[in-house]
Amino acid sequence: MIPNVLSIAGSDPSGGAGIQADLKSISANGGFAMAALTALTAQNTAGVSGIHLVPAEFVRAQIDAIFADIRVDAVKIGMIATAEIAEAVADALEGRAVPVVLDPVMIAKGGAALLQPDAVAMIRTRLLPLATVVTPNLPEAAHLLDSEIATSRVEMEEQGRALRALSSGAVLIKGGHLEGAGSPDCLVFADGCRWFESPRRQTQNTHGTGCTLSSALATQIAKGADLPKATEAAKAYVSHAIAHADDLRVGHGHGPTHHFAALYAAYSSDQNGSPS
Repeated sequence: MIPNVLSIAGSDPSGGAGIQADLKSISANGGFAMAALTALTAQNTAGVSGIHLVPAEFVRAQIDAIFADIRVDAVKIGMIATAEIAEAVADALEGRAVPVVLDPVMIAKGGAALLQPDAVAMIRTRLLPLATVVTPNLPEAAHLLDSEIATSRVEMEEQGRALRALSSGAVLIKGGHLEGAGSPDCLVFADGCRWFESPRRQTQNTHGTGCTLSSALATQIAKGADLPKATEAAKAYVSHAIAHADDLRVGHGHGPTHHFAALYAAYSSDQNGSPS
């Protein structure tokens, strides 16, 4: 049975991040993708020029409508934007026995703020305790902990453990901002700490990587994988999407990853191998 995965996030009309990236990532990882929108953004690969918030009560209404009718096997939370929306999402999910992947989106790739300052406290107190796993990058982890950005693996692991103390689940702290040839991620969970490695790709087309990873992780968890295996599969998927991002050539700024690179390759192979 195909798992149903609900993304609660903002819209990116250029298709590289937010709900659009989540729908692609969930689908590519074998799930049925659903969406509850928290915000509309006016953005492209060069940056964000405007944000239109969805009223908190309507965010709650979207989520309630899904749960009233459809089995939900996992939830991914992305752009929350405000304390009111964070509270509405928490109220809608509290008491539901469903895995939650929380991606604490704060700043867009181009530098625009996607989270109001007063929302950070609400994320800490209401959403972190609901999360099965939290997936911050280094600046987001530092912001949630009100600390300096980690500059080493030791500091990454320390911040992962500190965040886990605030949540009810695990923490996947992403090391893409570290200096070096690799892009290591650290999973801090009940059994300890595990590192996931990948080479750093020389490309500017990394728009939406956090959205893509968290929604892939939610889908792998919904399919029944344990957390380390789900993380490994999600990391491999994102690495492949980044490796083929330059094939797309979308926009003039930070382009998107190639969510369907494997599908495109399979289709091309079938076409080239079929009789004319």
